[in-house]
Amino acid sequence: MSFSTISVIGLGYIGLPTAAAFASRQKRVVGVDVNQHAVETINRGEIHIVEPDLASVVKTAVEQGYLSATTVPVEADAYLIAVPTPFKDLHEPDMVFVESAAKSIAPVLKKGALVILESTSPVGRRS
Repeated sequence: MSFSTISVIGLGYIGLPTAAAFASRQKRVVGVDVNQHAVETINRGEIHIVEPDLASVVKTAVEQGYLSATTVPVEADAYLIAVPTPFKDLHEPDMVFVESAAKSIAPVLKKGALVILESTSPVGRRS
């Protein structure tokens, strides 16, 4: 299976390095984040997190047109959801960010697209 466009939902400490890694392999990557500042920073070829050597990879990927960021999901061949799953009381995971990410891609999800949940989720969890 070939993926011409990959969308990474959540551009934090997992999502942005993953998006940059795909883009460095000359894959078209559209990163999605609710943080407008993060989106603008990435689109300038800069980073909003601290990660050794990531700045140069992001800068090159943006300059070469392989990486861009937006606040609105777009149609893609594959989606990687990398959003936080913080704990609620009694160490129960809060799946609200995962659910929100899934709902945000639903309108642009096409038949045959691959969706990967990278976010930590408990075994057997459906909602």
